[in-house]
Amino acid sequence: MLLASVTFTSCTTGEAETEADNSDTEPVSPQPRAEVVRAHLFDGDADGQTAFARVKEHFEAGNPGYAMTFLAAATEIAADASNRLVFVQRPVEEEPAAAEIHAGSGTIATELHVGDIAVLRPGERLTVEPAIAALVFDVPDAPGENVPAAIRPDWDPDITDVPGGCATETGAYRRILLTWLNDNGPYTFHGLNAHRVRITDSFTHYHPLDTGFDEFYLVQMSNDADRLLTSYHAEDIESPETMTPELAEQLFDVHDVRAGDLIYLPRGVIHRGLGGVLAQVITVPGFRPGAEIGVDHHLLAINERLGLKGEDALPYNVEASTEAVVR
Repeated sequence: MLLASVTFTSCTTGEAETEADNSDTEPVSPQPRAEVVRAHLFDGDADGQTAFARVKEHFEAGNPGYAMTFLAAATEIAADASNRLVFVQRPVEEEPAAAEIHAGSGTIATELHVGDIAVLRPGERLTVEPAIAALVFDVPDAPGENVPAAIRPDWDPDITDVPGGCATETGAYRRILLTWLNDNGPYTFHGLNAHRVRITDSFTHYHPLDTGFDEFYLVQMSNDADRLLTSYHAEDIESPETMTPELAEQLFDVHDVRAGDLIYLPRGVIHRGLGGVLAQVITVPGFRPGAEIGVDHHLLAINERLGLKGEDALPYNVEASTEAVVR
């Protein structure tokens, strides 16, 4: 079986990973200087705080001008000079929390529920009752006037299901809150994009180091079948003609996913979601067209070339394996 449940590992050294039993296997090519990191936002112990600090450190180092904060129970977010996007992670009750955004021009009353975003421009303050848990991004650019003070994907009639990306199946839940192109949704912003999506079987892909973007899974619902596959070895996978069985065994890690996770996927890291996880998928900067590079056709080619079948076969998305996919 090629895929085993493992913890998230660092690749900051750029050295090849080795098998846990120290067996002699051919090393893979150098990995990007990036690290997939998961923090469970509601683990308040030292380990949980350390994990979030690592996510924050890696993200902010790779994205100058951006900052990230997690608020476990906030009834107020004070005004300051930055532009902020507040991703609501709780309350989980059926009824939304009552909120007010206090701006210089007056007070905007709204409701906030899991999956919603409050948009705070410089000098604006948020009050909410009951308290919410929220992931807050400081962004260097100001959202345009077309972006409302609250973006509510399940209540806004202008935001409807748009199958594609990680959820291509008919009837997929995929609602685009902030987009690069107004062809995809009503609210455009290039500094950060977000879509709330149920990921059942996404295609396997990465975002290039030079033209791509970092990505977060802010997990809001999950079940026991949810998994995230990651690989640091895009260069090896894109060269199926040089792949060996020894290399193939090292390509993927599999990670369990649970509600409350924040998973950081840097540029250059291959990833694929499975099982039905409901997540706010956040990209920084915004989603750039042409920066989703599919590799399922390469994975199929590796299986065929090496004769890998059954449990020995590399996992791939069947629908995306018939040709090169670039989105």
